[in-house]
Amino acid sequence: MDEQNRELPDGIVIRFRDCFSVRYIQSAALLCRLGYQLEAEYGHTGILSAEQRLRHEAFILNALFSSVAFLESTINELWSDAADNAYFFSDEKNEALLQAVGEKWKNENYFDRTPLPNKYQKILEIGEKSLFDENDPDYAGIRDLIGIRNYLMHYRREWVIIRTDRTPGAHTETHAEKFERLLKNRFAENPLAGKNLPFFPDRCLGHGCAEWAVTTSLSFTDRFFRNLGLPAPYDGIRDELATR
Repeated sequence: MDEQNRELPDGIVIRFRDCFSVRYIQSAALLCRLGYQLEAEYGHTGILSAEQRLRHEAFILNALFSSVAFLESTINELWSDAADNAYFFSDEKNEALLQAVGEKWKNENYFDRTPLPNKYQKILEIGEKSLFDENDPDYAGIRDLIGIRNYLMHYRREWVIIRTDRTPGAHTETHAEKFERLLKNRFAENPLAGKNLPFFPDRCLGHGCAEWAVTTSLSFTDRFFRNLGLPAPYDGIRDELATR
């Protein structure tokens, strides 16, 4: 009999709690590596087929989406465990922390409406831990990453403007110009994009950006869990999170 399809005896109930945050960061790292392989091949041959270019774009875009999904699910899982009284730590101090979170933040609707970076700050506040400074590189990094994801996920077409006039206040800043201002020089540009193309999205969305998304997300959550004194849910699969 197929073990996976065998029915359980009547009266047996199995309960488990999944951990999608781990799946998302594994996916982001894998997609990042796949994008890197295509860029490395292009660096050797100078040639990529149309299919390979499409794959590259899919890998990079979905690495960004998965990185933000990781950030979302990580804090949501922590809050859910606290709210459901479903935590299993041998350390009484850690149990007390999550018990406090569950008691002080019971309003699910309020939690759902709270902006993602603020969810992390609120948990730190409840735990009486130091908050991230607004200008902290990791905190600012995830805020910018979320901004890119939100723009791409809820995309509206706008004019792409290539200009030589950079006079401040001469025009209203476009999303593309905003992302160039925030992200240029943070990571290596997409080598598949021509130098005459706009920074965003063409020269921005390459392996460098995907790698920045993964490493910044992990650096931020590492510091978050370390500050709380809690183990990170992905500690056991760190060797699977290489980005190239």
